[in-house]
Amino acid sequence: MRIRWLIASVAVFALVGSSGFTLAQHHQTGDKKEATKQPAALPSCPVMGDEPVNLAVSVATPEGPVFFCCKDCIPKYQADPNKYAAKVAAQRKALADRPKAQVMCPACNEPADAKIFMESAGKKILFSSTECMATYKAEPAKYAAGLANAYTYQTKCPVMGEDIDPKAFTTLANGTKVYFCCKGCDKKLFADPAKYAPKLAAQGIVIEPKDSTAGPVKAEPAQDHKSHDHKDHDH
Repeated sequence: MRIRWLIASVAVFALVGSSGFTLAQHHQTGDKKEATKQPAALPSCPVMGDEPVNLAVSVATPEGPVFFCCKDCIPKYQADPNKYAAKVAAQRKALADRPKAQVMCPACNEPADAKIFMESAGKKILFSSTECMATYKAEPAKYAAGLANAYTYQTKCPVMGEDIDPKAFTTLANGTKVYFCCKGCDKKLFADPAKYAPKLAAQGIVIEPKDSTAGPVKAEPAQDHKSHDHKDHDH
């Protein structure tokens, strides 16, 4: 119920124009302001049915991730996946048009590099190295599952509101990965998690204060601000 309450709270604040509870952002150049719109409603948990999913809670499958409202639902699903097949199919259909970003390399399951990519069917596929890209090209069907599980629905940095960098992330105490636009934003999240949690919740990523106050378990190196044109950054 906490997930439903938090998501509903974000929507309410967004409707009254709270700038701290922006639901979706589309970065524009120049002096144009960012446009906002309310994202599509989250699909239901296949186990609980009436609870919306937390996009931070999932299990990988050959067809792609399956999302749940909480981690307690995962073992129930894994005990009998066929029982929930129809609900999982409905979940994937509901998520089909939701914005997502590739963060993992399909060939080695390491953080992807936005500068190393190939195009397939009009879409970019990112890799962690040129070697991984060559491996994938040689046998793409072998890595179909890796590609299906290589994405996150957290597309914006909770601190700056800009597009995430696949290599700029931290792993919370409960295993949830939170992505940022660049190095330094993670420190702000841990300094005041309550301030940025609603911005993650607006993207379907729900975190608990207890999981984000002790500091990251793992922090990956990220690009420095000097490599970005972030005029409004204040780290």
